[in-house]
Amino acid sequence: MANRTKDIWNDDDGAGKAERHSGPLRRFLVFFLALAAVLGVVLAAAYRDGTGFDVLRRYLNYGGSASSGEERYRYDSSPNSRFAVLGDQLVVLSENSLRLLNRDGGETWSAPVKMSVPALAQGGGRVAAYDIGGRSLYVLDQKGEVFRLETEEDEPLISAALNAKGILTVTAERRNAKGAVFAYNADMTQVMFDMTSGERFVTEARVSNDGNTLAAVRLGQENGVFVSNVVLYDLREAGEKEAFANYSIPNGLVFAVGEQDGRFVAVTDTCVACASYSGRLEASYDYGGSYLRSYSLGEEFTALLLNRYQAGNVGRLVTVDAEGAELGSLELHEEVRSLSAAGRYLAVLYTDRLVVYNENLQVYASLRGISGISSALMRPDGSALLISSESASQFLP
Repeated sequence: MANRTKDIWNDDDGAGKAERHSGPLRRFLVFFLALAAVLGVVLAAAYRDGTGFDVLRRYLNYGGSASSGEERYRYDSSPNSRFAVLGDQLVVLSENSLRLLNRDGGETWSAPVKMSVPALAQGGGRVAAYDIGGRSLYVLDQKGEVFRLETEEDEPLISAALNAKGILTVTAERRNAKGAVFAYNADMTQVMFDMTSGERFVTEARVSNDGNTLAAVRLGQENGVFVSNVVLYDLREAGEKEAFANYSIPNGLVFAVGEQDGRFVAVTDTCVACASYSGRLEASYDYGGSYLRSYSLGEEFTALLLNRYQAGNVGRLVTVDAEGAELGSLELHEEVRSLSAAGRYLAVLYTDRLVVYNENLQVYASLRGISGISSALMRPDGSALLISSESASQFLP
């Protein structure tokens, strides 16, 4: 009788099948190890300087990297056009049109407008387009218009702001008063705040990112000294609102108010002033007699171009955090054409090159050959849009 025993440990009957399956398995293991190595490099970079994840984001969003991309957005030339980045789309506002252009260069949404002094404000994944001294205001998200406002004839617009939740705050003139502030809820369905100022001129206002506090900037004089006064209102309860706190910025004209790290940050002509939600002026960065030439108030830090003299290009480029501390400083002896801060990055357009810095003003990336570029818009992921008179292209470090 034949021996029918089988040694399962030494039997080679399955050798052919094992060889047939080893190829795909080996390829999978090689791919997995390569992916792990790439992720390891990215995580190491992210741990080291915080930028590694942005490299991955750019790769996933834009499919690679290049020094300078082709023209992605085209629009009509206008000397008064204003631009804003909305995700991977571009908002273009001129005296005659408001357009939202998608990443392929097409038009997501557009509308004819009539504006004398077009302006843009951004926050919470939205952009507010309005006419300073006019009556028209539009709010856009990445799909198009979400809200439109036409003020009364005696209420021309002064400024507008959007917080991180997309809550809109509007400052306007008002008959028999020195200004008015009104704010809409995030759905733009109702007015959540309406205040008339009879004592001082109101120039700007915004709601805190948590939605609980409104800060309004008023201009006036105290003891013969020019003062910007910031007044705070509690929005957590319905009904009439009374100011619960205020703080003054002596000898300072407030240009803009934003928010960083849970504090209101005001850029003035003499300092950057940082205050708590409770109305306590906690820190400031003084320009030390230098002249403010330009600024960019970002979500993480403030960039300042400070000139030593009223004319010329001798000065410093400075970044400041919400505690009034200087993060970085560079001595400059050349013209700066534009500043744009977003996320942890700052785009600085010089006459012959674009330089992207981190918040400490260390060079992250640079690009030469920028003929015809008039400004640059920084994105939070470290990429930038290069703006010319009729088109915009993409810069991917």
